[in-house]
Amino acid sequence: MVRRVAVIGAGVSGLASVKCCLDEGLEPTCFERSEDIGGLWRYTDSTGSGRVSVYRSVITNTSKEMSCFSDFPCPEDFPSFLPHSLLLEYFRMYARHFDLLRHIRFKTTALSVRKRPDFTTSGQWEVVTETDGVRESHIFDAVMVCTGHYQEPYLPLASFPGIDTRFKGQYLHSQEYKDVEAFRGKRVLVVGIGNTGGDLSVELSRVAAKVFLSVRSSTWVFRRVSDHGFPFDMVNTTRFNHFLEWLLPSALTKRIKFRKFNSWFNHKNYGLASTKSSNFKIIINEELPFCLLSGTVVLKPKVKAFTESSAVFEDGTEQNIDVVLFATGYIFSFPFLEESVRSLFDDNRSLYKRVFPPQLEKPTLAIIGLIQLTGSVMVGAEMQARWVTGIFAGWNKLPPTSRMMADILKKKPPVKRNPSERENLKISFISYTDEIASCAGVKPSVLRLLLTDPRLALAIFFGPCTPYQYRLVGRGKWSGARDAILTQWQRTLKPLRTRVVDDSSDGSDGWRWMCLLALPVALIAGFLLSKYPRPGWSPGAAPQL
Repeated sequence: MVRRVAVIGAGVSGLASVKCCLDEGLEPTCFERSEDIGGLWRYTDSTGSGRVSVYRSVITNTSKEMSCFSDFPCPEDFPSFLPHSLLLEYFRMYARHFDLLRHIRFKTTALSVRKRPDFTTSGQWEVVTETDGVRESHIFDAVMVCTGHYQEPYLPLASFPGIDTRFKGQYLHSQEYKDVEAFRGKRVLVVGIGNTGGDLSVELSRVAAKVFLSVRSSTWVFRRVSDHGFPFDMVNTTRFNHFLEWLLPSALTKRIKFRKFNSWFNHKNYGLASTKSSNFKIIINEELPFCLLSGTVVLKPKVKAFTESSAVFEDGTEQNIDVVLFATGYIFSFPFLEESVRSLFDDNRSLYKRVFPPQLEKPTLAIIGLIQLTGSVMVGAEMQARWVTGIFAGWNKLPPTSRMMADILKKKPPVKRNPSERENLKISFISYTDEIASCAGVKPSVLRLLLTDPRLALAIFFGPCTPYQYRLVGRGKWSGARDAILTQWQRTLKPLRTRVVDDSSDGSDGWRWMCLLALPVALIAGFLLSKYPRPGWSPGAAPQL
């Protein structure tokens, strides 16, 4: 019987895991190597400790209503998209509200996690930690690893001939970037066009002499703000849109997405992407198109080689460069896990539901938050923690090893790609959270709600798939979930009501008619989704639109 649980890391996944352990009556002890909570989201000027943190100007890509903990909404006066300081304050509020800090041991590093000699029968682990130079050994019934996937910078120097032998300028990984001052007046080459590469290119363009952005793959760019001014993820990440994706042919849904992206600006004209692209990535950036249009950022193809003072690109062009900034992502590793355990999974795709190593004799090790969803990873990590602690407490069970392995093989892509490519981790937000929620017994039934609470059912089906939906039923049911769902748009608009504009028009009649028309659609969709299995999520799934 699991009782004592070690939680490694006090970032968002660690906080959720500690809280879920307490909900299930378990006894968590969280080990955090730094002096505070927040993980990646706790900004620091220092880069020497090896700890990864956000850069000074970071703002979340997902809105507060789509990113919060499922039983603890963000304050209504918080803006929809949070600077890192406000997000950290939200984490502190969560930790205080649920009294989590007393279960966290700060400045304590987990050195090793090893199976006990009697693991096949007990499932127990020996965890060795170090605090202020003093080592200590602990015995735990289970371990939740919450170190995330931003662990070790991926710096592929071998792919850039001359960068470390001929090039006389400076090169660094985006992990070392904090603000623009060190780049003022310089010619900067940013390598990589993920969200970080796009953000840094835009930010550097304000002070650098010139910014070049080297791109390998087709990239679609979209905004946080939807056409009518609401958060993009709240408008587009809905069960109705998810149902349409399930219903329509994949070629048609892809065409609709490309058309939507191009409605903002023609990506082909900017050299970013074509509708004929088979492999592509999607980033969020409101300012990059204007920077390209104004010439403050210049898009370039892959770098072929470096000379002493310049970069030579695959198209034969050459540009003088002072600084190269690699936005090439991270690789994740678990050096504290013993080799016999690490060898059971080479990446998160070898884990059952991206959480459990399937070949362990006892299911007492869980990897939390090693996912990249098309929505908020915080919601996915909390859902994982709820499922895992339910298993530890004996409420949920895992299938036999053979079934877990079959499930992994069915969903694992045949081609192994660049280890830093987070597209390898990316899966559909609604598909994945629904799947884990089903395993945990907390997935809401739209069809049942249509019969008992039609207003709530319509809000769940046509409105944003906010995390409160997963607190309506099952273990951990929260009495405030219904109200949180029905008032989510009020909390979204509240921070904008700093100047009231008189508008006497009343759209309530139109809303009532829309609800009446939507009712049969929701009934049909609920019936189809309950009768026919939804296709499994895939690592390359694109955002729900």
